[in-house]
Amino acid sequence: MSRKLLVIFLILMFSLNFKVSLASNKNIIIIEARSRTLYLFSDNKYIKKYPVALGDLETPTPIGKFKITFMRKNWGSGFGSRFLGLNVPWGMYGIHGTNKPGSIGSYASHGCIRMLNRHVEDLYERVNPGDQVIILGNPFTYQAEPWRQLVVGSKGSDVLIIQELLKLKGYYPGPLDGIFGPQMEKAVVKFRNDYGLPYDNRVNRKMYHLLGISS
Repeated sequence: MSRKLLVIFLILMFSLNFKVSLASNKNIIIIEARSRTLYLFSDNKYIKKYPVALGDLETPTPIGKFKITFMRKNWGSGFGSRFLGLNVPWGMYGIHGTNKPGSIGSYASHGCIRMLNRHVEDLYERVNPGDQVIILGNPFTYQAEPWRQLVVGSKGSDVLIIQELLKLKGYYPGPLDGIFGPQMEKAVVKFRNDYGLPYDNRVNRKMYHLLGISS
């Protein structure tokens, strides 16, 4: 195994505290967000890698541990020849093909993981519903661009983490669903007021810093 793949496994097991079972005949997909690369492992062995496109700044790809819930051929316009659905709690996301092959290697999707059609067709034949998909990266800065400002209606891994932090501090009583709704809005306004920030219902860099999140 290459040094880079070893680092990915170390991050997976120790930094993120994911408990991953690579039992016999089980596959695992690891997507490294910064490099826009999908790695496939099976039976504790590295199989191959594929270049991918991920979500843009306003519609980022979910970061975390998920599973393939369903697999379809020719699922719909814009999704290429194959679609592998993921159990992301705040919306419909998946690994799929594309009719925009030039976007591969960039941040261009609405949150899904895009692949070249020939690559997703190859992957489709190697995996099964129930296989794990681990997407690695900092949910706030995986694109190496300014963090996005969270507003009512925002969805994603970054929203989920802010919900968790606000709940720990006693501000947010709502569900941990990764969706910036009315209850989260009230929590954000109260938190900002208590910490002396100008009135606002958005999560910006100053609020990130007060919550202990920094680049």
